[in-house]
Amino acid sequence: MPAVTSYTVLFYGGPDGYQTNRAQIQLNDASGKAVAWIRFNDPGMKFENDYISGGIIRMHMPSSMFENVLDVLRNEKPINVYFAQNRGFLGTGPEPVGEGE
Repeated sequence: MPAVTSYTVLFYGGPDGYQTNRAQIQLNDASGKAVAWIRFNDPGMKFENDYISGGIIRMHMPSSMFENVLDVLRNEKPINVYFAQNRGFLGTGPEPVGEGE
């Protein structure tokens, strides 16, 4: 399960976005290598299944989740990403209770 240490954000313009996606967050490991792409789709856009290819996880979420994902990436650590049961998973490691922001 690779630890995520940095990310980049990319938005797609136009009425149809790009390759059925509206935006993407790339998650990188400590060496700067991409380990996952979280792709966001607006309502009515084709929703692809999650998959892994070339060692990069491709997760697909509704655009309504974009701010929540960005908030976790900005404010929590450690962050992990993995692929199991044909789905991408993004989450935090154990944190102390009452740690605050």
